[in-house]
Amino acid sequence: MSPNTTELHSAESISARLDRLPPTKTIWKFVILISFGVFFELYDLLYTAYIAPGLIAEGILTTTTSSLFGTTGIASFIASLFAGLFIGTLACGFLADKFGRKAIFTYSLLWYVIANLIMAFQDTASGLNFWRFIVGLGIGVEMVTISTYMSEMVPKKIRGRAFACCHAIGFTAVPIVAFLAYWLVPLKPLGLEGWRWIVIIGCHGAIFIWWIRRQLPESPRWLAMKGRLVEADQILSDIEAKALADVKAEIRQPLPLPSTIYPISRKAGFRDMWQPPYRKRVMMMSIFNLFQTIGYYGFANWVPTLLVQQGITVTSSLLYSGIIAIAAPIGPVIGMLIADRFERKHIIVTMAAVNIVCGLLFSHLSHVVLLISLGIGLTLTANIISLSYHAYQAELFPTSIRARAVGFVYSLRSGNLKLSKDSFIFISFR
Repeated sequence: MSPNTTELHSAESISARLDRLPPTKTIWKFVILISFGVFFELYDLLYTAYIAPGLIAEGILTTTTSSLFGTTGIASFIASLFAGLFIGTLACGFLADKFGRKAIFTYSLLWYVIANLIMAFQDTASGLNFWRFIVGLGIGVEMVTISTYMSEMVPKKIRGRAFACCHAIGFTAVPIVAFLAYWLVPLKPLGLEGWRWIVIIGCHGAIFIWWIRRQLPESPRWLAMKGRLVEADQILSDIEAKALADVKAEIRQPLPLPSTIYPISRKAGFRDMWQPPYRKRVMMMSIFNLFQTIGYYGFANWVPTLLVQQGITVTSSLLYSGIIAIAAPIGPVIGMLIADRFERKHIIVTMAAVNIVCGLLFSHLSHVVLLISLGIGLTLTANIISLSYHAYQAELFPTSIRARAVGFVYSLRSGNLKLSKDSFIFISFR
């Protein structure tokens, strides 16, 4: 049953009160805490490239795959992650809409941390691939939840900068894991292979998650849409009081309620995504996510392995990759300067054009300095695109279907389940 007019306006009033808040330290505290979730997510998502040489050196996986459905190559390891991401985003994206942003944020992170710990002690390709798939399920749910949670916890006037800050903190995981790999992968500390230490170190997220959980409130927007207006008001009143103390001044009145409210039930389902005006948005973002996957993950996941196959030593390939990885958090820092000054779509299109140019040049050059420079360009532009479209697609849908819709369109990003090394690089850069 659809909520009545009073309930709709109460839910909209909660949103209006949130959007009037100034960007105080209370709001930025929420951003930073959620960013820790992004840090662990990106660490686990992108360590594939940096542990791949260790997996190859140990003989568990190979650089090439014997057949389309082979399971012993690096491609199968990457495909296992993407299979998990696909199912996690497509089939489980609704969980945050049903059970709340805070709960799913917490438990999905714990899910993939535990799965990673088990994976770190696997000795066979099948064992690695299975547990990487389980990791992917949790990361997929976390991706959807973080984008949804972030978009609902900050005022819309600083949402672009909030996503940029979130990604700047999150992407520090990339140089960290890159240089950890450069240091550890060639070694065997305490008799345990270096690549296993990379995975185990990432599991420390479980230590912090319960502390983070205690510091974060549930989304007032989600509570209001569920009809839990008293809880939403209590949480929002507490946030307003803290914001008032931060600025030591009166907070302006909420903006007027929108003249058009699209009535979606608190029990909104899959078919609500296909009602106007959301149908075109779903189709547009589905196509975008389908094609941007190859350019982003093609570069991020394959560079160290390609360098090894071209005759560069494991240590050198990881060093070059580590230098390129330093640029990962710089992209979002640049994004903070432009995120709320220009439209999201204009930023995405411009950065995509620069990314294409860098990718084409990268595929035809062999000089180390040029390769590193172009790799930095690819990394900067890809990460600005990433933070921009995460904010963009979360803003396109209402609270009641936000996680479900973001999960659906994001699943297309994970739909490229299995590509051989040669075809992946050919599609990405030729």
